[in-house]
Amino acid sequence: MKILDSQGRIFGKVSILDLGAALVILLAIIGIFFFPGTSGSVAQVSGKKPIEVDIIVQGLRVSEPDALMGKFRQEKKTNIIIRNQPYGQVEIKSVQPLPNVIAVPQPNGSIETRPDPTPLSKYSTSMLLTMGGKAQITESGPVLGNNKIKIGTPIELEGFNYNFNASVVDVRIQE
Repeated sequence: MKILDSQGRIFGKVSILDLGAALVILLAIIGIFFFPGTSGSVAQVSGKKPIEVDIIVQGLRVSEPDALMGKFRQEKKTNIIIRNQPYGQVEIKSVQPLPNVIAVPQPNGSIETRPDPTPLSKYSTSMLLTMGGKAQITESGPVLGNNKIKIGTPIELEGFNYNFNASVVDVRIQE
């Protein structure tokens, strides 16, 4: 009896292709369970330290800007999403309104800022929020969740009746 017949079967029973597929599956299972690789991420190298993050919100359209800022001051917590990855709740340490102004050229060539007179300006607000949390400190900077937090990082704030984007303008590591 031949070991390999004309249809590619070993001893007329098992196909070489089936045997190859079973071998690949077996090697994959062994690789997953016996050699899983490194556990954890690089971000878990050092301990957590408190950080403060300043974020700026520009031109947020809201019917009652003072009520929203009052809500932040009262609740002192909000959920954040960093690069489309939910992080969880952080503490809001301070909320500072920023003026809605426009640049007005002067006859002598200089530019001065004046309050925005447009009707839509009463529905637009800008603010600076300072948030606090605990971050893991790595060689490349602080990490919240699994995301590096640096100046320019987009952050999404989400609460019961709001969801808007902001940008990080400062990160301070507390000692």
